[in-house]
Amino acid sequence: MDIQHSQSTRKWQQQVRQFVEQDLIPWEVEAELNNGVIPQEVSEKMQRNAIALGLSKMDAPTEHGGLGMSMVDQLAAWEELGRVTNALCWCFPEAQHWMFEACAHSEYQINRFLQPLMEGSLRECYAITEAESGSHEVVNTKASACEGGYSISGEKWFVTTANLADFFFLQAKTDNGEDALFFVDIDAQGVSMIENPAFSHTFPSHHPTYKFDNVFVPEKNRIGDEGAGMDYSRSWFRHERLTIAARMLGAASRMIEEATEWASQRKIQGDYLIDKQATQFSLADSVTELWAAKLMVYEAAAAHDRGDDLKSQHAQCSMVKLYATEMANRVADRCLQLWGGRGYRRDNAVERFYREVRVDRIWEGSSEIQRMVIANALRKRGLKEM
Repeated sequence: MDIQHSQSTRKWQQQVRQFVEQDLIPWEVEAELNNGVIPQEVSEKMQRNAIALGLSKMDAPTEHGGLGMSMVDQLAAWEELGRVTNALCWCFPEAQHWMFEACAHSEYQINRFLQPLMEGSLRECYAITEAESGSHEVVNTKASACEGGYSISGEKWFVTTANLADFFFLQAKTDNGEDALFFVDIDAQGVSMIENPAFSHTFPSHHPTYKFDNVFVPEKNRIGDEGAGMDYSRSWFRHERLTIAARMLGAASRMIEEATEWASQRKIQGDYLIDKQATQFSLADSVTELWAAKLMVYEAAAAHDRGDDLKSQHAQCSMVKLYATEMANRVADRCLQLWGGRGYRRDNAVERFYREVRVDRIWEGSSEIQRMVIANALRKRGLKEM
């Protein structure tokens, strides 16, 4: 049930699959049973191999040393990376194309922050969400002008991977109410982690809350112009929504494959579980939904590569993220049920996926947010223009 990718895309996808199966999946249970922690030398090897493969610079422009890959190729990689639990696939930083566009007029920013992302010598995190964020974008963090730059004060919640990061992409409001994006070093004076709660999944990457208390940020660390912050954040959201959807394809594929293998050898009163009609219906629904999601994901990627209208792309990214994440949650529920009690064991991948894919319906815009984006696009542009 593969998409008919080009030969080069299939070759690339096979290389990533090999990396996933050899370097990442063997360490899932170790991570799960040790609060997400694996030996440091293993973690470092994962990052080295990921960077050697080119995963950290898939989206970076070729003129800056990146691979400038098509979105189809990038999502083919993320589909394979989605087969891994415990966020072990987040073993590399990611320099995205929009970052270079935003920093196009600052050689300092490219050399200081973006090149090290591609090389793996620095890690990034995104400080965007706030306590009041929910169905609407809310930014209460202030960036007040001061001599030489800005003084930033506020709180940021759910700053994913911040415990492993060297700097933030931080969104704040300037004195005139404009959205702006900044590079902020995580060890800057006035930055403090005030909470690091445990979540349902067992990831080495945490989601802490940070307080910014009159943190000085030099003007050269402002990304682009004042007022452009939300545009950059939307570029990030589009990218993240596509890659999340691609990861859901990989997660669902692995769950279906392992559930099918289990049902094919599990006997109940002399009959194989796979021969039970209820089992067949459950797997058939899962495969059908996975196929539909694949078609959506790669068509949205192709639209990106064609340079289709940006507003249409924005709505399509929301549709893809909505459908693929909800599909993966339904697949996880069905497949865990087929495993029975064995499916509820933490050393079973389906149990980990069952917990892990749940958050994909929430972060980078919840399912409800995606429905609002889609409905607003329909109202403003009509069905043919979406």
